[in-house]
Amino acid sequence: MDFNFTPEEEAFRDEVRAFLDENLPENGTRDMEAVAEFQRRIREKRWVGFSWPKEIGGGGGSIMEQVILKEEMARRKAPALGACFMGLAWVAPALIEYGTEEQKQRFIPDILDGKYQWCTGYSEPGSGSDLASLQCRAVREGDEYIVNGQKIWTSIAMWSKWMILLVRTKTDVEAKHDGISCLLVEMESPGLTVRPIKNMAGGDMFAEVFFDDVRVPVENRLGEENQGWKVTVSALAHERSSISEVYGLTRSLERIKALAKSCHRNGRPASEDPGFRSRFARADARIEAMRLNGMRFLTKQLRGEPLGSETSINKLHRAQLEIELGELALEIEGGLGVLVQGDSAVPDDGLWQRHALSWPEVVIGGGTPNIQKNIIAERVLGLPKD
Repeated sequence: MDFNFTPEEEAFRDEVRAFLDENLPENGTRDMEAVAEFQRRIREKRWVGFSWPKEIGGGGGSIMEQVILKEEMARRKAPALGACFMGLAWVAPALIEYGTEEQKQRFIPDILDGKYQWCTGYSEPGSGSDLASLQCRAVREGDEYIVNGQKIWTSIAMWSKWMILLVRTKTDVEAKHDGISCLLVEMESPGLTVRPIKNMAGGDMFAEVFFDDVRVPVENRLGEENQGWKVTVSALAHERSSISEVYGLTRSLERIKALAKSCHRNGRPASEDPGFRSRFARADARIEAMRLNGMRFLTKQLRGEPLGSETSINKLHRAQLEIELGELALEIEGGLGVLVQGDSAVPDDGLWQRHALSWPEVVIGGGTPNIQKNIIAERVLGLPKD
């Protein structure tokens, strides 16, 4: 790996920093109007979808410049690059690789503009860790598919306009990964019902989705019939190959270190406790390992090599760190850790209590830790299948 940047890349970094100095909402505000104006300006510069082809509305930038852009945005705690998270992370990359020209022109501009949200219809009540065993069925009748079945743990389904959906279109197959197709489904389609699922913190990011004779035009199929597994693997790889997660974890750890300075244990700041200091060091080392792994994946991308199952390593690290950092924060708070938002004595207005009660949204999304361990064991280490 070469950690040096070219003069052109350093010049681009300077451009990003200058833009943020001028346009970043003041004092980290998240006022909706200010954020919307910021999003409009970065879209105007084609920094949303920065490395995508210009002919579909992207920036046509290099992968290395995209890394620099995300790095500088993360360091300044800027709003996200674009408003349609699922669309940008999963749907559009799959459209670029497998979509028809009509699908690209129809969906990608709206994803770049953040006009609406997408959700992913993957997991089912009996097909979570073993996604390929899904049973939601789609039967073709002329120019339409008739979909029946259920999905669960579908993030932001209640706020989404479209879903990227995995269905079984063929049952007599040798391998369970075969016979799966990928459909793009309007959430207001007749026969489609969304039921939010409340988490332990009272939030409802997840939902159950039911399909009762939902009709989907064949033209909304993404990729070839019965070849949807390839589309899904590609989409999940885009999520898992990102190194931007490292900066989020770094910010969380910095906030926990600041918390330790304000909380006291045994008559002194918790930041002076040897046990906590040791755990800070271990977390720092693991986050740095994630960053270096991300750089290894980036090197493969720069060489034009496909990203494989090794990207699950960072997903597993992140899942474990999200849980451990939350537990560490509550231990630092001590007795205050049982208080909730709204109590004047609770540190950080109950941030870490909410974190502890809602971590499944991050840890489960994109594949549970057990899935990542199996992928690493079987496909990276070559161990027997579980």
